[in-house]
Amino acid sequence: MQRMSLRGHLQQAISQWRRKRRRYRSLNLITLNKAHVLHNVQLVQRQHPDMEVIPVLKANAYGHGLREMARILNEADCPLLAVDGYFEAGRIRFASRHRLLVLGYILPENVAVLDTKRCSFVVQDIDVLAAFGALNRPVKIHLELNTGMNRLGIAPGELQEYLATLKHYPSLELEGVMTHLADADNERDDTYTRRQVQTFDDCVRAVVQAGFRPKYVHIAQTAGSTKVQSKYGNAVRLGIGLYGINPLGKQDAQHEVLSDLRPVLRLTSTVVKVIDLKKGDAVSYNGTFTAPRTMRIGVLPLGYYEGIPRQLSNKGFVMYGDARLPIVGKVCMNHTMVDLGETSLRVGDVVSVFTDDATRPNAISQIGDRYGLFPYELLVKLSSSIRRMIV
Repeated sequence: MQRMSLRGHLQQAISQWRRKRRRYRSLNLITLNKAHVLHNVQLVQRQHPDMEVIPVLKANAYGHGLREMARILNEADCPLLAVDGYFEAGRIRFASRHRLLVLGYILPENVAVLDTKRCSFVVQDIDVLAAFGALNRPVKIHLELNTGMNRLGIAPGELQEYLATLKHYPSLELEGVMTHLADADNERDDTYTRRQVQTFDDCVRAVVQAGFRPKYVHIAQTAGSTKVQSKYGNAVRLGIGLYGINPLGKQDAQHEVLSDLRPVLRLTSTVVKVIDLKKGDAVSYNGTFTAPRTMRIGVLPLGYYEGIPRQLSNKGFVMYGDARLPIVGKVCMNHTMVDLGETSLRVGDVVSVFTDDATRPNAISQIGDRYGLFPYELLVKLSSSIRRMIV
């Protein structure tokens, strides 16, 4: 396991010093529950004691905050952290003590400027493989196989040429072999997943027979971890499960296996204005809400730019204690109006938009189920401009 660099320690110390000095109160705040993150990693590790767990931090750590999640995971026993593009690896390579796996496509012309000491790379085609080989320096490669996702990866028929190219460049190390399951969250039929596993195992067998000994063989993501039985798999990529979201529907036979995942993210906002409406007063664009009586509404300084779906206009709610405060009128770019009901909320008071308590009605998974929204999308669309804090 690699130690965090001196530069990383310095950056962390500076960040902590700045946080201690900060006096500015943020109107919107995302807090990340460190204990829940580590619990989720350990849950999957206990379920798969013979496998390595590779946390996935792509898409700004599923909206949670890339650097914040990397810092939390410095306390986790994992061999790699996976990101999408090299720009993400660049943001955390000095903050994380882990080696980084870049999952996304690399342009051949860019390989010369990449940090090959701290990063491993999923290589999608032979041209990029040859470009890495031409560097004539050690590079750790992960081969992605296209077993049915039909998105990225080497087709089984291209495998022998890929392996021959690898052998041509002795500086390249085949550190890993992977694929991506397309239908692992299917609640009723695992046929397609089993077919992908069989294709994957056939290809890995060919890799081994060619003389390669990849250290990491990873086929399953969170959903697939409950279903896949690969002869060669020894690692799991923990994506949405890292953040406490169960990707399996309640009708799935394996749903309960992941039922103890704990949501990580909490989003709060602040009432910045209180308006007394008379019966008949309209609210927000196009007047889609009209006050049915005298009522008080509060204005929150976050809207669809910050990640509140416009589909929640006149439907969704935020929480104040146990009270639901319905969204009234259309969600704006940077503002959302809510019915304050019988509460005594005033300017400066804080409300809960999303919670890290899975039992509460404004948990991400419950909001997704209630309004037909995709939990992954709810999370990744949270604006990077919202302050994030580890608790």
